[in-house]
Amino acid sequence: MHRFVSRALCLAALLMAGAAQAQVAVVVNPKSAAANMTAEQVANIFLGKSNALPSGAAAAPVDQPESAAIRETFYTKVTGKNSAQVKAAWSRLVFSGKATPPKEVGSSAEVKKFVAGNPDAIGYIEKSAVDGSVKVVLTVD
Repeated sequence: MHRFVSRALCLAALLMAGAAQAQVAVVVNPKSAAANMTAEQVANIFLGKSNALPSGAAAAPVDQPESAAIRETFYTKVTGKNSAQVKAAWSRLVFSGKATPPKEVGSSAEVKKFVAGNPDAIGYIEKSAVDGSVKVVLTVD
């Protein structure tokens, strides 16, 4: 039994390490005028400090579920904040009426679908999930 538990824990650790190492692609609609964005520009949108894309168009950010490993990777690498810090920041903004948090959908596939159908959308998915329905404006390792 002890050997089984040890192997299960090792496997879980490897899977978590793989998820943490996933490359994240920040994506917009292919028709968007945004070509490339800096991590700071993306962070400002996802932290409620800006509500516009670099082109000046309104930004419609879409978020992954809190339970998704890619969400933690995205926020840690792009904003320098963990999930708890992001949640606290949004709680303050919502309470003060200054901003509305990004729309949350259930998966990378749903993010891609939302972005593909909305010219002002911006979201993040695993780089391996990128296809012609979205345009990459930032990649983070």
